[in-house]
Amino acid sequence: MLLAIDAGNTNVVFALLDGLEIRARWRIATDPRRTADEYAVWLNQLLMLEGYAIDDVKAVIVATVVPRALHNLEVLAQKYFKTAALVAGQPPVPWGIDLDVAEPASVGADRVVNAIAAHHLYAGDLIVIDFGTATTFDVVDYKGAYKGGIIAPGINLSLDALVAAAAKLPKIAIAPPESRSVIGRTTEAQMHIGVFWGYVAMMEGLVARMRAEIGRPTRVVSTGGLAVLFNDNSDIFDAIAPDLTIQGLGLLHERSLKTE
Repeated sequence: MLLAIDAGNTNVVFALLDGLEIRARWRIATDPRRTADEYAVWLNQLLMLEGYAIDDVKAVIVATVVPRALHNLEVLAQKYFKTAALVAGQPPVPWGIDLDVAEPASVGADRVVNAIAAHHLYAGDLIVIDFGTATTFDVVDYKGAYKGGIIAPGINLSLDALVAAAAKLPKIAIAPPESRSVIGRTTEAQMHIGVFWGYVAMMEGLVARMRAEIGRPTRVVSTGGLAVLFNDNSDIFDAIAPDLTIQGLGLLHERSLKTE
């Protein structure tokens, strides 16, 4: 089986794939100082809880936007899974799609992998929204080319910045306000409205502008931890794909096998 690793700024997601079928997934907070041995102890226990063993993993593929985390993940693959980690976007695993932007090398690995998976799963022009540390909006055309997008502060990042900068504001959870009214009568209600409905308005406004600029019917696919939460409170999403990045890594691994 394949161990797919998506190393983001906040979390590292590990998933066990049999072909393109996800058998198990786990996440841990991103810490570039975490050693291969620490990863191995943690993963070994989780694999056993799911009925698997380290020997069941025959290949490892990594996509990372945290360069400092890559070395220890490569050591993990070599030392404990007895295989060289494939790194998305690097030989022998090229992207295989056109990155039609001014600076192709600067596009985050997770965004390209999402584009690959979204084009495989859905036809036509696409906008992929990924809720992570940042919220990214990526345009994938009907041919599968990555055309660019938008980077906005993630909702948790926005809330943390607000609370940190305003001494009297309390910490609140990311959740829909109890009322659909946008006139809050308490400080906490006003914060919920500003953070939640403000974020919904931002997404809806940006998607409308992107669709107008694309000029063709465009589906919106969302992924990331908060995708379901916002789907219940907005009608802009055409599909929810919580495992889009992992699916993209599985597709990249399959392509690498075909080119060997």
